[in-house]
Amino acid sequence: MGDDSEWMKLPIDQKCEHKVWKARLNGYEEALKLFQRISDEKSPEWGKYLGLIKKFVTESNAVAQLKGLEAALVFVENAHVAGKTTGEVVSGVVSKVFNQPKARAKELGTDICLMYVEIEKAEIVQDELIKGLDNKNPKIVVACIETLRKALSEFGSKIITLKPVVKVLPKLFESREKAVRDEAKLLAVEIYKWIRDALRTPLQNLNSVQLKELEEEWVKLPTGIPKQSRFLRSQQDLKAKFEQQQAAGSDEADGDDDEQTDTRVDPYELLEAVEILSKLPKDFYDKIEAKKWQERKEALEAVETLTKIPKLESGDYGDLVRALKKVVGKDANVMLVTLAAKCLAGLATGLRKKFGTYAGLVVPTVLEKFKEKKPQVVQALQEAIDAVFLTTTLQNISEDVLAVMDNKNPSIKQQASLFLARSFRHCTPSTLPKSVLKPLCAAFLKQVNDSAPEVRDAAFEALGTAMKVVGEKAVNPFLADLDKLKLDKIKECADKVELAGGKKGGGGGEKKEKPAAKAPPVEEPPPKPAAGPSKKAPAAKAAGPPKKGKPASAPSAKGKKAADTKEVVETELSLEVCEEKSAAVLPASCMQLLDSANWKERLASMEEFQRAVEQMDKSEMPCQALVRMLAKKPGWKETNFQVMQMKLHIVGLIAGKGTFSKTSALVVLDGLVDKIGDVKCGGNAKEALTNIGEACSLPWTAEQVVSLAFAQKNPKNQAESLNWLANAMKEFGFAGINVKAFINNVKTALGATNPAVRTSAIALLGVMYLYMGAPLRMFFEDEKPALLSQIDAEFEKMQGQSPPAPTRGQTKKGAEEDGEDADEEDGVDRGAGDIMDLLPRTDISDKITSDMVAKISDKNWKIRKEGLDEVSAVISEAKFIQSNIGDLPMALKGRLGDSNKLLVQQTLNIFQQIATAMGPSLKQHVRNLGFPIITVLGDSKPNIRATALATLNSWVEQTGMKEWLEGEDLSEELKRENPFLRQELLGWLSERLPNMRTVPADLMLFIPHLYACLEDRNGDVRKKAQDALPTFMMHLGYDKMNKATSKLKTSSKDQVVAMLEKARAVMPAKPAAPAKAASSKPAQSAPAAKPASAPAKSQPVVEDYSGGESKPDKKVKSAGPAAKKGVVGKKAPAKPAAKDEEDKSGPIFILVPNSKEQRMKEEKALKILKWNFITPRDEYVEQLKTQMASCLAKWLQDELFHFDFQHHVKAVNAMIEHMEAEAEAVLGCLDLILKWFTLRFFDTNTSILIKAMEFLKLLFTMLSRENYHLSEYEASSFIPYLILKVGESKDVVRKDVRAILTMLCNVYSANKMFPFLMEGTKSKNSKQRCECLEELGCLIENYGMNVCQPTPAKALKDIAVHIGDRDTTVRNAALNTVVAAYNVCGDQVFKLIGNLSEKDMSMLEERIKRSAKKTPAVSTKQEKAQREHPTNPNATFLRKPAQEDVPNKLKIMYRTYRIQARSQNAHSEHTAPSIPREFQLDLDMIENDHTRVSEFPDLVQHKLDELLEPVSIPEPKIRSVSPHFDDLHNSTASTINFVISQVASGDINASIQALAQIDEVLRQEDKAEAMSGHIDQFLIATFMQLRLIYNTHMADDRLDKKDIFKLYSCIIGNMLSLFSMESLAREASMGVLKDLMHGLITLMLDSRVEDIEDGQQLIRSVNLLVVRVLEKSDQTNILSALLVLLQDSLITTAGSPMFSELVMKCLWRMIRFLPETINSINLDRILLDVHNFMKVFPKEKLKQLKSDVPHRTLKTLLHTLCKLTGAKILDHLSMIENRNESELEAHLRRVVKHSGNLSGLKSDLNTEKGALRSDDKLIKAKVSDILSEIFKKIGSKENTKEGLTELYEYKQKYSDADLEPFLRNTSQFFQSYVERGLRMIESEREGKSRIQTSAVIPQHSTESYTPSHSSMQVNSNGEDLKPAVYYERLKILRQRHGLENSKQQQQQQQLQEDERPPFSSLSKPPLASSTDMLHSKLSQLKESRESHFQQDPRSHSPGRASSPAANLDDLKKRLERIKSNRQ
Repeated sequence: MGDDSEWMKLPIDQKCEHKVWKARLNGYEEALKLFQRISDEKSPEWGKYLGLIKKFVTESNAVAQLKGLEAALVFVENAHVAGKTTGEVVSGVVSKVFNQPKARAKELGTDICLMYVEIEKAEIVQDELIKGLDNKNPKIVVACIETLRKALSEFGSKIITLKPVVKVLPKLFESREKAVRDEAKLLAVEIYKWIRDALRTPLQNLNSVQLKELEEEWVKLPTGIPKQSRFLRSQQDLKAKFEQQQAAGSDEADGDDDEQTDTRVDPYELLEAVEILSKLPKDFYDKIEAKKWQERKEALEAVETLTKIPKLESGDYGDLVRALKKVVGKDANVMLVTLAAKCLAGLATGLRKKFGTYAGLVVPTVLEKFKEKKPQVVQALQEAIDAVFLTTTLQNISEDVLAVMDNKNPSIKQQASLFLARSFRHCTPSTLPKSVLKPLCAAFLKQVNDSAPEVRDAAFEALGTAMKVVGEKAVNPFLADLDKLKLDKIKECADKVELAGGKKGGGGGEKKEKPAAKAPPVEEPPPKPAAGPSKKAPAAKAAGPPKKGKPASAPSAKGKKAADTKEVVETELSLEVCEEKSAAVLPASCMQLLDSANWKERLASMEEFQRAVEQMDKSEMPCQALVRMLAKKPGWKETNFQVMQMKLHIVGLIAGKGTFSKTSALVVLDGLVDKIGDVKCGGNAKEALTNIGEACSLPWTAEQVVSLAFAQKNPKNQAESLNWLANAMKEFGFAGINVKAFINNVKTALGATNPAVRTSAIALLGVMYLYMGAPLRMFFEDEKPALLSQIDAEFEKMQGQSPPAPTRGQTKKGAEEDGEDADEEDGVDRGAGDIMDLLPRTDISDKITSDMVAKISDKNWKIRKEGLDEVSAVISEAKFIQSNIGDLPMALKGRLGDSNKLLVQQTLNIFQQIATAMGPSLKQHVRNLGFPIITVLGDSKPNIRATALATLNSWVEQTGMKEWLEGEDLSEELKRENPFLRQELLGWLSERLPNMRTVPADLMLFIPHLYACLEDRNGDVRKKAQDALPTFMMHLGYDKMNKATSKLKTSSKDQVVAMLEKARAVMPAKPAAPAKAASSKPAQSAPAAKPASAPAKSQPVVEDYSGGESKPDKKVKSAGPAAKKGVVGKKAPAKPAAKDEEDKSGPIFILVPNSKEQRMKEEKALKILKWNFITPRDEYVEQLKTQMASCLAKWLQDELFHFDFQHHVKAVNAMIEHMEAEAEAVLGCLDLILKWFTLRFFDTNTSILIKAMEFLKLLFTMLSRENYHLSEYEASSFIPYLILKVGESKDVVRKDVRAILTMLCNVYSANKMFPFLMEGTKSKNSKQRCECLEELGCLIENYGMNVCQPTPAKALKDIAVHIGDRDTTVRNAALNTVVAAYNVCGDQVFKLIGNLSEKDMSMLEERIKRSAKKTPAVSTKQEKAQREHPTNPNATFLRKPAQEDVPNKLKIMYRTYRIQARSQNAHSEHTAPSIPREFQLDLDMIENDHTRVSEFPDLVQHKLDELLEPVSIPEPKIRSVSPHFDDLHNSTASTINFVISQVASGDINASIQALAQIDEVLRQEDKAEAMSGHIDQFLIATFMQLRLIYNTHMADDRLDKKDIFKLYSCIIGNMLSLFSMESLAREASMGVLKDLMHGLITLMLDSRVEDIEDGQQLIRSVNLLVVRVLEKSDQTNILSALLVLLQDSLITTAGSPMFSELVMKCLWRMIRFLPETINSINLDRILLDVHNFMKVFPKEKLKQLKSDVPHRTLKTLLHTLCKLTGAKILDHLSMIENRNESELEAHLRRVVKHSGNLSGLKSDLNTEKGALRSDDKLIKAKVSDILSEIFKKIGSKENTKEGLTELYEYKQKYSDADLEPFLRNTSQFFQSYVERGLRMIESEREGKSRIQTSAVIPQHSTESYTPSHSSMQVNSNGEDLKPAVYYERLKILRQRHGLENSKQQQQQQQLQEDERPPFSSLSKPPLASSTDMLHSKLSQLKESRESHFQQDPRSHSPGRASSPAANLDDLKKRLERIKSNRQ
């Protein structure tokens, strides 16, 4: 007992494994009780026993085993996880239970197996049981058979797959054990119950005794079909239904018969395929060619034996089929023909659909052979062709059959008809569409009248069968011309016909009669068949007793035919009869005067005639008689136009009112056509023709009119006839038009000499193109290129237009619509097919010679190529070919696998040629030529695959998809384990399937292979398979596809089912049948249908909630008519759709307080997964989804986590829209948003990546503006994944990532960014390494060495490692990064990087040397790197953000041109002083600083405290967004920027368009303001365009000078508008005006302009414009510009003297207006320009010029200025640094001296001084005291602001107060300080912005200016700068970043920033350049930095040594960028 007590204490699971059997028994008992107690099938308790259940059943102790089995059974029944144990447990049952002697054990074992089947594991159970059948122990075999039998009996043949069971049955019958044989017999009987006779074939080889026994048993079985009595867990609904039926009795059971019959097993499916090709006699192909018929017979008999095998394995039977075909076609021995036909029949039966490839080869030969009369031959041929038919479709062979229908031999015609009759029995309405039936019926109708009775009978039988299949309604339109007797005979035949096996005639066979019979008593059954394949036929049958047949035939006939049959009946009347009839209805006077000689009498007669016709009733009107009267002499030769007009009008009336026949029409048509071109009568003639068209059908009328017109020679009539026809087509539609007849006449018209005829013909073609589409062009391929281009141009106009709805002839079309809707799909194809049928096709089979075929198969690739070239030439020459292409298919097929890829490509191109040339008849080649194309999709070369795909698509366009999906061929291709083939094929299918409305059932064959692709090793294949799932599901349905997963392994199944669920969510709707399109435009053909099918392509993306409310409605409507699975399912989504739309209106981001902090805590505490992975696993996605649920709107979350990327794009768009408005909520869930985007980085779809980048850029801009700082938690879960994308192969993504990395530094410390980038350099992706190294270089350049983490030494060592990288770009990036470090810290870098290999070190040294050489020239990178704060988080702006503004590009172009201009003038430029890097302004940052800064910047610490006052710690201040920032994000500004950039376009039309848009803005005063700020930019673009015209366009003879003239006119018009608005005109800067004037004057002097028509007018306009520019521009700028322009023109000796002359004329005009404009001119600038001019051209040099005019102009200018300002002019020389450099000052002094009374002049001009002098001394003293007090205040630091305010107010009060005495003794700096202070106060008071002073002070010159006071210390002289300067700059930067120290300091800073000191030039190029507008910023920066140089006399301590002078050019470039960014 001691032992017992030990195990008693153990837990149950341990007891079950105990070595003591009693313990195990006890364990099993307790486990059983436990299992019965657990109610939750998903309880974790079950999991403990998963590994033990096998031990339960394989227990060695018999007693314990019984308990174990009981426990196992309960476990399997109740545990959710039981399925995982199936394999091992059933295997254990088979091996350890079925051999037990106890019956109970076996019973329990069987129950366990059956229970596994119930829980959906039938396949595994069946596999294990079948394995058990091989066991040596007969007991086990018997038990396995018995279990299989029970499973089949209970679950039925749908659950238990019979094929593997039937396969082993014969083997069981051969067993030596009687028990096994008996059990096998019982199993066979059970199987027979379910599949009936299908079992006979597999068991036919059993011995006769056993077969007989079986037969006896089978006979005893009840005839009813057994029913499933036990159901799977997923079939509980069926179970409930079954139980109800059991309760109600068996009455209802009948209803399911139909369903059951459909599931009858095909015996063929149960058979094993046998491979016979290898078993053919080795000498078969020799023997079959032997001369002795006996040898041939032997060979055929051998084949016949093999072909009797019922199922053959697929292979290449081409050679065998061709050999047999040859015997059938050419062998003279009829016995051998019979044998060969039997062999063919056997092959077709054994291969089934796989034989379809060869059907096209065999059918024509067999049909031709029906000429044999011998019955046994005919019978064999019939069997052969019938077997072949079952392997293909009627469409594929209809052409071959039609070809023999006209054969002279009646036997062939008879047998062809009989073959079709037999074939029709296997068809349904869907497989026998109108497009196939129509030509066949036409052939039968000929045969119905054949002289041979057997041919007639066969035709009747065929027509009767067709009628039975598709219904009378569909066939009657084709039988309209038959008499009643023949119609009755056809109907009689139809009644006798019995369709093949009910199953195949589903749509039109037995099923049709059921509803008809049931219709009266029951209401529900009729809809059931309507849901089957035939929608309309059953309804017709149900309501259609034979009586209705005849009346139906009339309306359902096509309008044209109905009309024909009615109208043709009228016979031609004689003139006497006509006179009699007319006299009865017309007044006598009218009749008499008809042919009067007096035109007035004839006119009166016509008026009476008209009145009579108008009053006549339709039934009384003798139309023919009346029109004959009108045609009576003079008839159509009438000379008086009034009479003729009346006559034509009456014809129209008669045709419109009466019953007008074609006979009547023929009377008048000739006359009408003759008058159609008449100017006066043409309108009436056309009207009459239209009415005749309505009465007699347009097709007939049009044909008559056109042929009559072209029979004449009058081109006017021809042209107008075509015009009438074009219009009539639009009114009547295109129905029934005989295109072929017109085409010939149109071709004649196109060749006419008269242009009007050609134009009309082309216009008619345009209208026809609307209806026919692209195929129409094929008729005109041979036309001359010029004509063809005109036709193409006309077609181009019509592109995209849909034909108008017909407005005439509707009465007939109403009837047509009723009959037309039976087959919409064919209606679409038919139009195109008809048109293609019209094309004349060439038979090229005789040109495909055996030599050519031999060449194609030659061993030498060059000869093969020759052969292919020849084939290509033959097809090209023929253009349109017939389907017979001889032996070409097999030869070409071989070339698709050619080892030479060029030949493969060439072959594919030939295939494309064949597709285009052959048209719809290509269908018959799909099997033998089409499928080999698919094999090429597996080629490893992408270009070959792309060509194959293009070829495939070109084939499908001609054949449709159905042909490709039928049979196993395509699914077999997918089975091949070639990743390229799989991904291409799946991609192609997922494109094509969504556009199909119906698919063959064979699509199901793809599913196993599709599932295999879902688990393919290749990621691309998996992706394509996932994408294809929804498209397969839309046709097959979720249930079918889900059921197909049961054959997968458990692990695979779970994955696939999950994917199916996802696919179910995005399953596209089936494209709707274009019923509406058909009804509104019934007569349309292919092109008209194209727009209708277009929406189908977009539908897959449309979800219930995605398209607003209209799309779901459409979806429901389309579901209505299609209703295959009940409309309820489809309609339901419409409501949620509307609801979702409403839900979308609210906020999408929800603010949850502290949620982010909570998430951070949870992640730190490891309560949730840390966001760290290599690729995102499902648990991460699920976690994120859960976290997002509370933060986002439900609909948005659904979109974000949708299966389809298009929904992601939609979601991101919504987030972009809401981001600004819901900024706070966005910040609240920022971590989740960033995490979601990291998931997107793992997507391969570029469009979502680009959209993600767009959002992130906007997000970081917003974060920067909100002064947000990323937390570590957010950064670490986003930045590493962003850095992964920097190595993206797509350039566009990479650029965006770099831009985002740049922005990141605004919201995250650069120090912390550095380690992430360092981590990125370890990537295997070389692009990523390279980009990360470049970013590191940027960080070092921008922030100095302190940014390197953990230490500079460690970081640089790691970076230097990459200098030895294999990849060149990585090496370069690493070298550049180290060079960047070298530029910062010099030679110390060599210590930091440690030891490098000799090679790497030499590379580095070389790179450093090179960078040093480049520095003085263009040290862009260095300058970009110069930063004030090395660790400022406002990060790396080294790279330009990717979204560069268009105007920026323009400025770069402009800058390039300026640099070139400057280099040509070759003027020396000095570089600006360089400043130590800690203190330099960060130009890059200013350029890109569109955002506010949130952090207090980290500064390099310098001990300035000793020198300066203590500074309070500044508070971060958010400054208001600058106007530039607003502009940047302002759509108007960006639009204007874009349009302006187009002005400079090289494309004349683009430029004209842009100018027109700008002109529109300028002409409207309210809009013109939008141009403000863009004037310089616009003018630059304009004169660049002028330069382009001058240099390029004018020289280009190909360009039309009219276009150039138009462009000039637009430019000048725009300028005139611009310069008529003074406010805008004044914005133009000096440099731009200079270039503009240069362009305009050049244009005035361009002699080529005069040659243009209206050239003089153009020059006058330019003249006017120049005057306008001179008047309206800023006078300082224009005067300055003219001076500089004059200087330029005089320097350039090559220039025209006329140019200088015109510039001087402009200057004289300016001088003339100086008295009015002097007050608005900045004299300082003008004098500086004059100074520069005189410096280049001293007096002596000026006098040496050929002309003295320049000298006189300058003298006049200076004299006028002196005259107007007097001695005061000498005070305006402040901008000239060294006055001695020119004679200006001396000259001015002379002029002033000569001008005499200086004081008088002063008192006139300077009223303020004059007033002071004239005042008495007392007032002077008072004034002096007040001003002294004010200046004291200004001088003291505390009261400086107050003093300036008082001084300003004083000046306002006494505007004439003279401040000069008080300022004279002060320093230059103090004077500037006061002047700027006053200006600033003025600006503030006027509400102007603080910093924008450039509008107040006109800026000038290319150079940077600094104060010229003697105490100024300039770096370039090598002297030290004062520390005060550095502090000053520091303050400026602080302020720029929105940081203020104290109010006083802020005010003082503002004063200093706005001061305007006098200037002295540091670098003085002699000429001003047009970049002045940009350099105003440079001078501002310089002033504000250096204004402190003289302010603090204490600061004399030396600063840092100056670094080498930086290049001024680069500064200019940067400033241009600043300017462009801020626009």
